[in-house]
Amino acid sequence: MAEIVDEPEAARAYRMLSRMIVTLELPPGSETSEGRLIHLVRMGRTPVREAIQRLAWEGLVAVRPRAGLSIAPLAPGDWLRIVEARCALEPVITRSAARFINGENARNLHAAAMALRKAMIGDNLIAFFAAELDLQQIVAAATDNPFAARANLPLQIHSRRCWFRYQRDIGLAAICNRHLATIRALLDGDPAGAEQASLKLLSLLARHAEAALGD
Repeated sequence: MAEIVDEPEAARAYRMLSRMIVTLELPPGSETSEGRLIHLVRMGRTPVREAIQRLAWEGLVAVRPRAGLSIAPLAPGDWLRIVEARCALEPVITRSAARFINGENARNLHAAAMALRKAMIGDNLIAFFAAELDLQQIVAAATDNPFAARANLPLQIHSRRCWFRYQRDIGLAAICNRHLATIRALLDGDPAGAEQASLKLLSLLARHAEAALGD
């Protein structure tokens, strides 16, 4: 994930560990330990423990007292269920965000759009995931429905992990262009347009999630 100046250590540890889980560097269903994660991110025990607690709340890590940690397993059917849940939440979030975009959020959206284009041109999946995460956090900050936003952010991380495992040549251009359409609608203050753009993205993901069931 992208480095952030003055980012708290716990947040940085979370970004690093979530990236390792999403990209399967920490394989689904594998066993690990707090000590190994401390070694991987080269940080102290406290920030890593805070990151583990957040990952456990998101369902990416299981903490078993006196038995270590395990990375959440992954099955082909998970992706479709995750996308279905996102379809219930993201229209609410994007409609709301389009009504409440302010100057700071608009500047952040422009920066996210630039990062998405750069990732697309370089065909860089890791950079794309970082830009997509930033975009989703900007939209979550803009919405007036924090309950939907909090519920949706973990789903998006699970969705990225499924994509990394089961992707069927979706192509970054197809995904990025749909994100860029959502950004344009948000900047235009167009709730209906933002909702429709987000649903088009989710429809594309759903088709690939259904195809993954045949693997």
